[in-house]
Amino acid sequence: MTYSPPPLRLRLAILAGVLALLAGLPTAALLWMTSVPGQGWAGPLPPLSIAEQALAGRLERHVRAVAAEPHNVAHPEALGRSMAYIERALAALGYAVIRQPLDEANGAPVANLEAVVGPADPRAASLVLGAHYDSAGAAPGANDNGTGVAALLEIARVLAPLRGRAAKRVRIVFFVNEEPPFFKTERMGSLVYARRLAATGERVEAMLALETLGFYSDAPGSQHYPPPLGALYPSTGNFVAFVGTVGARPLVRRAVGDFRAAARFPSVGGTAPAFLSGIDWSDHWSFGEVGIAAIMVTDTAPFRYPYYHRVEDTPDKIDYPRLARVALGLARVVRGWALSAR
Repeated sequence: MTYSPPPLRLRLAILAGVLALLAGLPTAALLWMTSVPGQGWAGPLPPLSIAEQALAGRLERHVRAVAAEPHNVAHPEALGRSMAYIERALAALGYAVIRQPLDEANGAPVANLEAVVGPADPRAASLVLGAHYDSAGAAPGANDNGTGVAALLEIARVLAPLRGRAAKRVRIVFFVNEEPPFFKTERMGSLVYARRLAATGERVEAMLALETLGFYSDAPGSQHYPPPLGALYPSTGNFVAFVGTVGARPLVRRAVGDFRAAARFPSVGGTAPAFLSGIDWSDHWSFGEVGIAAIMVTDTAPFRYPYYHRVEDTPDKIDYPRLARVALGLARVVRGWALSAR
């Protein structure tokens, strides 16, 4: 039997179909990685309630106390003052604060700080909420990461009444040594913490890293992205973002959906491979290293904030009313998770 090749027209049609499929796969993968449930808030923000105004005031006091001066191992006395303020604030809420020492810097202690909301059942799974409290170099670090610290302190306030009756254990952790030269090294505070937690065998359901949360702009073109994400997300930097690597996609989707149900504030979310610039630039990276689902909640830092890692990162640059809306929305989300048995 003699083989007869398909007609040229059919062969060209098949080739065109294959090429179209290959061209469409990257687009389909990108849309899958960045799809999130619900609709983000659009339009004018409602007026702050009296309680939200009070929250904005407390957040500003926290930022000014923790991040008005450079505080890291190169500025050990200031780092110690930031540490002491966090400990006092947690103690005032009734928490027993646990220090996890890492090292000594010029005679000053360097430590992670932890407070725990204990569950009703000691066998319960855990959530980890974290924010680093060290600043970068000579930067005071008001936004990076005084705002994350301030938001976490106020979330701790909301969670305090749940001690002993929550469905999940909530570990509230303030990490040291997140900034260079420690980032992604053995002395990174969150990596030390994550490895020790993983070694206990404790079941950890999720980790949220609060990172650089206080700068927002309504100016067109104020938001930037690593390519190719700019084609999918807004060009105005007035939103909070939920970010993770591809393996954390279910957690990103859950967090975005619950935030949109709880807060009247613009939000976006998505995942991307770790090699994309900025995707793993916070303490959630450490937990991913030990197999714990972890994401970052952020104002996108250098992709929006003009004072990132600069001496101008001072408390006067922060939008405290919008930070209050974000912190309250996150507190509602985490409180719901802590009370849920699922």
